[in-house]
Amino acid sequence: MSKQVQVGGVAVGGGTSVKIQSMTTTQTSDIEATAEQISRLYEAGCEIVRVAVRGEEDARAIGKLKEHSPLPIVADIHFSAKLAILATENGADKIRINPGNIGGQAQIKAVADCIRAHGIPVRVGSNTGSIEREFFEKYGRTAPALVESALHNVQLLEKFGVRDIVISVKASSVPLTVEAYRILAKKTDYPLHVGVTEAGTRESGIVKSSIGIGTLLLEGIGDTVRVSLTDDPVEEIYAAKRILRACGLENKYVEVISCPTCGRCEWNSMLLAQKVERMTFGVKQNLKVAVMGCVVNGPGEAQDCDLGIAGGKDKCVLFRRGVPYKAVSAERAEEEFLTALREMLAEG
Repeated sequence: MSKQVQVGGVAVGGGTSVKIQSMTTTQTSDIEATAEQISRLYEAGCEIVRVAVRGEEDARAIGKLKEHSPLPIVADIHFSAKLAILATENGADKIRINPGNIGGQAQIKAVADCIRAHGIPVRVGSNTGSIEREFFEKYGRTAPALVESALHNVQLLEKFGVRDIVISVKASSVPLTVEAYRILAKKTDYPLHVGVTEAGTRESGIVKSSIGIGTLLLEGIGDTVRVSLTDDPVEEIYAAKRILRACGLENKYVEVISCPTCGRCEWNSMLLAQKVERMTFGVKQNLKVAVMGCVVNGPGEAQDCDLGIAGGKDKCVLFRRGVPYKAVSAERAEEEFLTALREMLAEG
């Protein structure tokens, strides 16, 4: 089991649930736009949010953002010990740095002293674009290089008394990412932030992230995750939640199962399944709902659910707690099923 650190009021590691993160895409100093995006991320299910700190205005904006933010704020900083210190002094709940690009020993010590004084954790992240020269020359762009680079930077912080540390070793290659985290997990008990960096646009990024993050989570590796997408960051939260659900790590949600449809399907079950998923995505109830297109597997699958529907050309059968209770015309199937679903959700 990993150590536990506190990011604001959110526990990471130590056997707690896997936490979902994302990063804002706004200019951090634009407080109104950034606060609005943080609010949308929170509503989608985000638990920790990261903001880019590119200058002093961004660092100082963190204090104002915290007045509005329902989420702990992580300051993402590179190339400047001064900005790391300024962000910490302005209330960042955690900072993300790479000591290798912050400066020399004096600068690293100054940052370490500041974060210890404020009692916040730090994430040390290495990726294939930031492997330090010593390890790149020794190992090349490989998993050992990622791991050794990250652990070297961890040791620098430990040297100056920092113990609340989270580590990440990301690559855009799924096999390389998985290999690196497997190695890292055997070498440390610090909490691990997992993800596939620069995964791509929504479709390709979700596939790569699902394979990489899902593989690691199923092996018990990972305490917090980010799905990196070239898209609205809210989509990262939806994708992360689906990954956690598929891995059996989110224990209170509405599971929607639906068939892929085929030539036997004679009604619009696909549209109904999409509506059901949208209606129930954020609902914190343990329910299983089935939308099945035909009578081949439909009745059997629907009987295993709290609420189900199996369709045909002329009529659909509704199931509740495994028992068929109503037959309706295909034309009225959607209305009848959504009404039944709303009633079940209202029951709690």
